[in-house]
Amino acid sequence: MKLFISAPRGTTVLLGRELEEFGVTDIRVVAAGVHCEADHAGLYRICLWSRIANRVLLPISSFKAGDTDALYEGASKIDWQAIFPVTATFSVHCTLAQAVIDHSHYASLKVKDAIVDQFRDATGERPSIDTDNPDIRINLHIRRREGQIALDLSGGSLHRRGYREAGGEAPLKENLASALLMFAGWPSQKALFDPMCGSGTLLIEAAMMAGDIAPGLLRDGFGFEGWADHDETRWQQILTEAEQRREKGLATMPPIRGQDADKIAIRKTIANVKRAGLQSYIHAETCALTETGALPAALNDVEKGLLICNPPYGERVAAMGGLRNLYAALGKLKQRQLPNWDEAVFTGSPDLALYHGQVANEIIELNNGPIDCELLIYNQPDTLEKTGGDMFANRLRKNFKKFSRWAKREDINCYRVYDADLPEFAVAVDLYYSDKLFVHVQEYTAPKTVDAEKALRRLQAAFTMLPEVFDVPAEQISFRQRRRQQGKEQYNRLAGTDEFHEVIEGTCRLLVNFTDYLDTGLFLDHRITRKIFGEMSENKRVLNLYCYTATASLQAIAYGATQSVSVDMSRTYLDWAQKNYSLNNVDIGQHRLIRADCLEYLDTALHDKKSFDVIFIDPPTFSNSKRLEKEFDIQRDHVQLINAAAKLLAKEGVILFSNNFRRFKLDAENLVGLQAEDISLKTIPEDFARRKNIHRCWRITQA
Repeated sequence: MKLFISAPRGTTVLLGRELEEFGVTDIRVVAAGVHCEADHAGLYRICLWSRIANRVLLPISSFKAGDTDALYEGASKIDWQAIFPVTATFSVHCTLAQAVIDHSHYASLKVKDAIVDQFRDATGERPSIDTDNPDIRINLHIRRREGQIALDLSGGSLHRRGYREAGGEAPLKENLASALLMFAGWPSQKALFDPMCGSGTLLIEAAMMAGDIAPGLLRDGFGFEGWADHDETRWQQILTEAEQRREKGLATMPPIRGQDADKIAIRKTIANVKRAGLQSYIHAETCALTETGALPAALNDVEKGLLICNPPYGERVAAMGGLRNLYAALGKLKQRQLPNWDEAVFTGSPDLALYHGQVANEIIELNNGPIDCELLIYNQPDTLEKTGGDMFANRLRKNFKKFSRWAKREDINCYRVYDADLPEFAVAVDLYYSDKLFVHVQEYTAPKTVDAEKALRRLQAAFTMLPEVFDVPAEQISFRQRRRQQGKEQYNRLAGTDEFHEVIEGTCRLLVNFTDYLDTGLFLDHRITRKIFGEMSENKRVLNLYCYTATASLQAIAYGATQSVSVDMSRTYLDWAQKNYSLNNVDIGQHRLIRADCLEYLDTALHDKKSFDVIFIDPPTFSNSKRLEKEFDIQRDHVQLINAAAKLLAKEGVILFSNNFRRFKLDAENLVGLQAEDISLKTIPEDFARRKNIHRCWRITQA
C-alpha cells in the first residue's frame, strides 16, 4: 500500500526514523508528513506504535474536481463496496487548498451522495452517516481543480492516546510531547523531571517511551478496523506483541517525576497517569518552582537525567515580571542542582527564554497549535565562552564603571551603558533608576546575512551576564527588539501590564514603562535637547509638536514657560502625558494637551492667530497623517512642516527641530525666510557619543 502519514510541522524527520523501525519502505519525507509503502503489518505498527504521526491516509483515487458535478462523478467511479460494507457507518471530511470549489461542507456532501447512491443502486440499501464515531473515515482534499480521496486508516488523529481526562489551560498534544522528548534525547538519560508538568503529558509520554509501551494501546479503535481489507489475525498478533513488550518494559522504568504550583493541574496529572495505568511509575506533586526548591528524593542521586518542561507563555500569564523570574529559576535549578543533566525548554515566548541564564546548544522551531514555538536544548556548559559571552561581560563591566561615575557626577538617573559596542552583540542596554534599578535591553535586528540561530545564541549569551553585572533579578530586566514600524504600529500596545515606574530627569518626575510599548516613554538620546528646549522657554509661550509623552514640555514648564501647547495624534501617549502632568502638578489651564494631527493643528492655530515664542518639533521618521492623506515622511515633508510652524512664530521666535532619521538632509534652501543652525553635536549626550548620528538637531530662526 502507498500511504501518506501526516505529522506536526518540524517533526517529520522523527516520523521518518520511526517508519524505518516499523519495516516500512520507500520512505520520502516532505514538509507535512511522509510518503511510504507498507504491508498490513507495517500499517498496523504505524497506527499502534507511532508517537509522532497524526493520521495515516491510504489514497484511493485522484480526479478532476473543477465543480461539484465533476466531484460527484469522480467519487462515483470508486468501488465503495470493495472498501466497506453497507452495514458500516462513514463520514467525509474535506480540506481545500486554493480550490475552485469554495465550500468544504458542500463538497463533502457531494462525495457522501455519490457513495450513498452507489450502494443504494447496487443493494437497495444505504450506509449510515456518523460524524462523531464512524467505522470508516473518508478524507477529501481538493487543490485547485484536482481532487483526491483517501481512507483515514488511523480513524482520527493518533495524538489522541486515550489517557487524557482533561488537559491543562494550554495542553500539549501527545505527539508533540513525544517529539520534544525525542529531540531532547530521551530515553537515553536515566531519569526525567518536569518542574512545571501541567496535566502531565510530558511525564506520561516519557514513561511510555522508556517502558516500551505502544502509544495506541489505550485507544478505543482505529479506522482500519472497519475496512474491508482489514486482516484481523495479523492485527491481533501485533497487539499481543505490544502487550508483551509493555510488560517487559515496565520492569526497567527509570524515575519519572513532576511538579507544578497549580493544585488543579496536579490533580489532572494524577488522573491522566491513572488512566494510562502508570500510577506506580510516575509521581507528581504540588510544588512551586524556585531556584532553591527541593528536588524529588528519587532524583537526588541521579547523575545524568533530563530536565524538560513547557513553561507558561506570555499569552497565558500577564504578569511578565513573574514569568521572567520563573525562567530564571528554571535556569538556576539546572545550574545549581542538576549541572550534569540535559535540559529542554519548549516555549512560545522565546524572549522569556533569555532569562534562563544559559545559552542553548540547539534551537528547534516547532508549533504548539497556532503558536510559533522553539525547543531550546541545553547540554554543554562551556557554550558561553564559545559565543563570546565573557567578552561581552567584560565590555559591559567596563562601560558600567565609566558611565555610572559620569551619571552620578551629572545627576543623571537614566542612561545608556552599552550600544552595540561589539558587532557580535548588537544590543543596546539602558539603565533606569527608580525605587530600584531596571535594565532595559533592545536588540537591533540582525541583517539577513547573519544566521538567525547564531544571533539568538549570542543574545542568550549576553543575557546570561546581565543579572551578575548589574546585580539585579530577572524581573528587573526587560527586552525589546527594534525594527522599522509600519503605519500605526508605532502606537501598538505589545503587552498589558500597566506597570509604570517613576524616574527623575532634572526636576521633573516621569513615568516609564518597560513592557507594554515599543519605547519606554523617555527618549534618552534627547536628554540634552529637552534641556535646551527648557532653557529657551523661560517666560515664553511654547508649542511642542509630536509631543509623545510630553517629557520635553515638562522641561519647558519646569524652566518657567508661561503657557504651553503639546500636540500628538496618539491618545495613548497623551494619556501618558496627562499622567506625567499630574505627577508634576502641572496647571492644565495654562499648559494644554491636544490630540490632533500636527499639520492640521498648525492650520487651525494660524486661522486662530496663535503665536508662540519657542516651537519644538521632533517628528517620527514616518507616520500616518490625515492632513496629507498619505504617510508623513520626514525627508519628503519636513519643509512643509517647518514652514507651517514658522508662520506661528512670534518676533525673534525660535524653532528647535530634531529627528532620528539617520540619512536625513535638511532642505534649507526651501525654508521660507528662515535660517538653520545645525547644533546636532551639542545635543548628543556622552552616553550616546559612540553613535553621533543617533539624531539630528537644528536651531531655526527668522532670517
